Amino acid sequence: MKNYLDIHPEVSEALLSGKPVVALESTVISHGLPYPENIRLAETLESIVMEEGAVPATIALANGKIKIGLDKEHLHILADPEVKVHKTSLRDLAYVLSRGIPGATTVSATMWAAREAGIKLFATGGIGGVHRDARESFDISADLQAFSRIPVVVVSAGVKSVLDIGATLEYLETQGVPVVGYKTEDFPAFFSRKSGFKTPLKAEHISGIKALVQAHFDLGLPTGILIANPVPEADALDFDFIEQIISEALSEQKQLHVKGKEITPFLLKVIAEKSKGRSLKANLALLKNNARLAAQIAVAL
Repeated sequence: MKNYLDIHPEVSEALLSGKPVVALESTVISHGLPYPENIRLAETLESIVMEEGAVPATIALANGKIKIGLDKEHLHILADPEVKVHKTSLRDLAYVLSRGIPGATTVSATMWAAREAGIKLFATGGIGGVHRDARESFDISADLQAFSRIPVVVVSAGVKSVLDIGATLEYLETQGVPVVGYKTEDFPAFFSRKSGFKTPLKAEHISGIKALVQAHFDLGLPTGILIANPVPEADALDFDFIEQIISEALSEQKQLHVKGKEITPFLLKVIAEKSKGRSLKANLALLKNNARLAAQIAVAL
């Protein structure tokens, strides 16, 4: 494993000295947002983590190595629309590393890499889950299996709105994954603060999350922890409004036969167009909000 890990000196020093570190995924840079919003966001997320007193560690793959912490050159490579970056889930790790091609890590791959590097906090936008047509397609994100066996704390704005949120929560319950709403009893739906489902657990303060996380790791429980952090109210979209747009986007996806790992980027693009950019604004806001909360938790721990 040591032959594949390439930990940035600042991140390595932080881990060795016990400083708080927050992992950040790279798929949002290469596949989640258009250029130049993606590179601006990548730099902003790292700045937010540092403002809160933690060290950012954006994770990606390059030259046959798992990069734990990126310099500006690698961030720009991921953001460049002319560079073909492989969207890398857990199943793709060995393939991308063996070929030495650029790879952006999804939630599942980032969780695994963070755990291997000794990082316990990870901030993302929204995790993957059970797709709405899973009864026919069997399309269930590898993110959920990752939560069942990788003990990393993940801060997200719930799950992506395009998914079957109820089925995703049931899956997480079956796998024994704690799902904690931060200052909310309503499970957030990415663009919206409410999904119609309740969070199984709730924490009103960082101190409550800290105590839960410490107990979880002290007990040696094998699962990850999902901290559901709603999008800021000023940037949130009405659930019914965005649900109508999502339905239209899903219809287009089926008509065009978009499948596999291309589904989410396609849907986000269509939703941004149909919402006249409001979904993109919400997406940027929730990513920043999650990075800040993850850093605050890391510092508390």
